[in-house]
Amino acid sequence: MKGDTLTPLERFLAVVSHKEPDRVPLFLFPTLHGARELDMTLTDYFTRGENIVEGQLKLREKYQHDCLTGFFYAAAEVEAWGGEVLRRDDGPFNSGRPIIRDPEQILDLSPPIVDNARCLQESIKATAGLAAECGKDVPILGVAISPFSLPVMQMGFGSYLELMHDRPALFEALMAINEEFCVDWANAQLEAGATAIVYFDPVSSTTIIPRDLYLTTGLEVARRTIPRIQGPTGTHFASGHCLSIIPDIISTGTGVIGVSAEEDLSDIKTACDGKLTIVGNLNGVEMRRWTEQDAEHAVKTAIAKAGRGGGFILADNHGEIPWHVSEETLLAISSAVDQWGRYPLDWIDADA
Repeated sequence: MKGDTLTPLERFLAVVSHKEPDRVPLFLFPTLHGARELDMTLTDYFTRGENIVEGQLKLREKYQHDCLTGFFYAAAEVEAWGGEVLRRDDGPFNSGRPIIRDPEQILDLSPPIVDNARCLQESIKATAGLAAECGKDVPILGVAISPFSLPVMQMGFGSYLELMHDRPALFEALMAINEEFCVDWANAQLEAGATAIVYFDPVSSTTIIPRDLYLTTGLEVARRTIPRIQGPTGTHFASGHCLSIIPDIISTGTGVIGVSAEEDLSDIKTACDGKLTIVGNLNGVEMRRWTEQDAEHAVKTAIAKAGRGGGFILADNHGEIPWHVSEETLLAISSAVDQWGRYPLDWIDADA
């Protein structure tokens, strides 16, 4: 962007240290849109790590955002266990039939070996390729689904909630297996060149389970898992609410939090109290209908509420830009950050 004096990596390191860099960092996650840049179907795009590298680099050149990722699709983690992936060419891939259809199967499970899972190795190849291209200048983000949230794809939502409530011994057995996999997968991405790992944990959100249950389940899993990941982490709740559990999240050792568009950024910033960097919270679903003016207004509002003092990265609230969000909208977001995200944010007082 015009006027930038720092590299994206320098900007990221400043903001997670709760300092004001040259401007507010913009983390776009158009993980699907690279297929359009290469004139490919999504099915073809997600077959090779080299495609992701080329698509991610073209997208960053176009939108001038501040991160890259070797992420393919969430269902790849279940695919590594032998699970089914439902592919489509107008949106993200989803997991198919659960691999755990009887809770007793948990006793016979063992985590997949990352080196032997082609779907994961292609993502590793993408991460390594991106790191080789620009890892010294741009943060490369890896993604690992939390051990606590992965069972939604492994066994289905209803069955998992029943396991959590009614079969505590089997629940703990599944967490132990998933924790091993999550740590191995996260550390493999870091070894390939990822700067940090996004610990994706939507089930821990208070949108899905009450805080009292989180304290004895997802929080304990995170406290065991995150310290074993050999690099920085950020916990993302995939549009879910997290305001009331922020003090608990801080205790896990994570450094960044992905927050919902349904919670007020001013309240989130106060609760984080200089201990967590905020990522968010543009509404990706509403973004499909935004005009250029809507995009500018959303960007200004978010920056005004959370931008001062660093500790804030502008992004969508889910961690993936929907397929149907237009190029024009993403360009408008980038332009608005360039105009309104420059430190010091003196315009906030002028607008007040």
